[in-house]
Amino acid sequence: MGGLGLVTGADPALVAGTKTLVIGCGNLLRGDDAVGPILVRHLAALGTPAGVRLADAGTAGMDVAFAMRGQDRVVIVDASTDSGHPPGTLFRVPGERLEQLPPPEGINLHAFRWDQALAFGRWLLKDDYPPDVAVWLVEAKSLGHGDPLSTVVDATMRDLAERLLSELAPEGDSP
Repeated sequence: MGGLGLVTGADPALVAGTKTLVIGCGNLLRGDDAVGPILVRHLAALGTPAGVRLADAGTAGMDVAFAMRGQDRVVIVDASTDSGHPPGTLFRVPGERLEQLPPPEGINLHAFRWDQALAFGRWLLKDDYPPDVAVWLVEAKSLGHGDPLSTVVDATMRDLAERLLSELAPEGDSP
């Protein structure tokens, strides 16, 4: 898994209960496209519940497929563009919907996206594919080279981080 950087979390084999992987996707050098990697860093700073690992996938889509192996739950966070909604709008898409995308023609590993990795992962991992995959997308405002997160996307990212911590905490635990 060359491009996938483990940010934090215990070895899932050592963690009792649900194994959850939160994957941040995007380019840290392209403004709001960095929302996924920045979110996993923010979650790491806040602290995550037991059984939750965080990973920065950057733009390495193929690594996403392999990272999902054997997880109970996978959460992918990335930026979206051209949805027609205002910047900062948050979308939750069940992974199954994105697995139905047409297969890429002539797979190019340098242009293999995480959304393509979902369908590929289902085929590759078979019974080791996670039963619960959710994708959170944040509508971008700026994708300029060297730009920071826009204020509106940063606010949505922070709200999403709190929401995820709440959802991922075992029942009875608070993040």
